[in-house]
Amino acid sequence: MSARNNQANKQAARERLRIERERQAKKDKTKRQLVVAGSVVAVLAIAGGVGYGVIQANKPKAWEAAKEAPVTKPANSSGENGTTVVVGKADAKKTLELYEDPRCPSCAAFEQANGEQIKKDVEAGKYKVQYIGATFIDNMAGGEGSKNATSALGAALNVSPEAFLSLKGALYAQNNHPDEREDKFADDNYLIKVADQIPALKGNKKFQDAVKGGTYDAWALKMSDKFDDSGIKGTPTLKMDGKTVVKEGTEAAPMAPADFQAAMEKALKA
Repeated sequence: MSARNNQANKQAARERLRIERERQAKKDKTKRQLVVAGSVVAVLAIAGGVGYGVIQANKPKAWEAAKEAPVTKPANSSGENGTTVVVGKADAKKTLELYEDPRCPSCAAFEQANGEQIKKDVEAGKYKVQYIGATFIDNMAGGEGSKNATSALGAALNVSPEAFLSLKGALYAQNNHPDEREDKFADDNYLIKVADQIPALKGNKKFQDAVKGGTYDAWALKMSDKFDDSGIKGTPTLKMDGKTVVKEGTEAAPMAPADFQAAMEKALKA
């Protein structure tokens, strides 16, 4: 190869290298511009999101607002704020107090085992039932399902005592009751879906509007306060004549049907 050709080849190689460097430099510049632009967009998006979050956080929450709202008492209730809920025949001499939380799995197990028997006993006039609703699982597990379900029970009570008992039983039914960590009762539509299993509540627009509109939210909070003031520490708890009804030989609620019936016979004779 001649010296001239060798020199030309070197010059051509240098030119190709220069062009490649310029192309890469241009590419890197474009990339930097895109990264900067993307960062600006991301910052703006974050700022916008934070701003939106602040606005949302400053909006009054439904349950916070319910604390200050006037209480709408359901029909078929009595007492201060309508939190005395007694179902049964007026001439029944005994009253069984039931302390339950809608999200409580033990309450669900108790109701699945004994709920129908309680309804039969109430219809037969053996005793009345006084319901005291708790919402402590909302605080323990997070969420608002206990409060929301209690509010829906208020809407059912406004329809009739029988609708109230039926909805309570339906909420605790095996096919409807969620795991306590799953806040399914916070969904109004789910509560209405469960209520549709009850003839008196199925397609009942007044009931549905009360659930969706939170008509009995303030009442639910007052009911929860009543439970808190009772000194009861767990659910389900049963009391009659001021005495806790327990399984024989224990301090636990009578969960099995045989234990429940034995405990009730003893309580009714006392």
